Amino acid sequence: MANTLTSLIPTLYEAVDTVSRELVGFIPAVAKNSSAARAALNESILVPITPAITLQTVTPGLYAADNGDDVIGNASITIASSKYAPVRFNGEETVGLGNAGTYSPIVRQRFEQAFRAICNAVESDCAALHSSCSGAYGVSATTPFTTAGDLSHAAYSRKALTDRGASISDLQMVLGSTAGAKLRAVQSSLFKVNEAGTDAMLRDGSFGKLEGFSLHESGGVKTFTAGTMASATTNNAGYALGATTLTLATAGTGVVAAGDVITITGDTNMYVVKSATFAGGNPAAGDTIVLASPGLLKAIPASATAITVSATSVRNMVFDRNAIQLVTRAPAMPEGGDMADDKMMITDPRSGLVFEVAVYRQYRQVKYEVALAWGAAMTKPDHAIVLLG
Repeated sequence: MANTLTSLIPTLYEAVDTVSRELVGFIPAVAKNSSAARAALNESILVPITPAITLQTVTPGLYAADNGDDVIGNASITIASSKYAPVRFNGEETVGLGNAGTYSPIVRQRFEQAFRAICNAVESDCAALHSSCSGAYGVSATTPFTTAGDLSHAAYSRKALTDRGASISDLQMVLGSTAGAKLRAVQSSLFKVNEAGTDAMLRDGSFGKLEGFSLHESGGVKTFTAGTMASATTNNAGYALGATTLTLATAGTGVVAAGDVITITGDTNMYVVKSATFAGGNPAAGDTIVLASPGLLKAIPASATAITVSATSVRNMVFDRNAIQLVTRAPAMPEGGDMADDKMMITDPRSGLVFEVAVYRQYRQVKYEVALAWGAAMTKPDHAIVLLG
């Protein structure tokens, strides 16, 4: 039994290497906590978060001040998905395909599709975190980087992140294929060798880095349907810098929900709605909109102030790597194991995902399973924004 899966190792790694070339951009861009340890569905994994340090005034004295301790916080990430992809062959199929000389490539392709299905599911969950970003940049329904020689989407996205305190050491930009095509098609400074200093984009279409961002493409980038709220205003209470909850007046029509992008008159910043509470189908006194941290970047005066909702848009994303945490584990197993004849862990060298592959010998047939348990969370919304498209 020891050789059941060992003989498949070359096929498995060939398959996982193929799937790693799909348009999977979020998985390599986010912070990953992956291991071969097991986790149960809905189990919580704690990721440590270090708080900011409060500066102290230098005061000479006999002894050093008794301070410096801190409370290390954490973010709880739930293993929300535990999935497997089945691959099965019976004896008739094995013999028939073997006689035709097609058994080996079909086995590889089926494993490739198994790895691909799980990768795409993980990618989709990461892309869905756009609704947890703190802000946005760009114009809805307008693809970024469309104007030749204009890289302002990168420059001002970077500004939006640094204004929110993000580090510039590990910035990531994940684009949909249309925005990626625009970079390749019209931004000549990136594909002209004498200007870019490399022929990587011209020859291979690879991005590399742009203004501090590591660039990625993803087939999982979401399109968000905007809410219907129009002509709404805040009440006249006024809101300070950093406020996250805005109370509405009775004005306007329609509602918004988590993920909507809004702007506020007198403020050029764009904010993502974290949650909203409406008593009915139109704004009314007491209804609220909650913004993601860090809240308002400009105070709202003590008067009714108009709120505008951005239109339906593609949700490309820019963020510091550590703003998004992806936790992956092998699915839970009962004490003593199950009926599997053999199990092994396969690591995708590019995405870092660790898959479990198991084989179950049945009556005149063999079933393989490729499995993964995972959860993704936005642990630092201050350091992630949507790049509208």
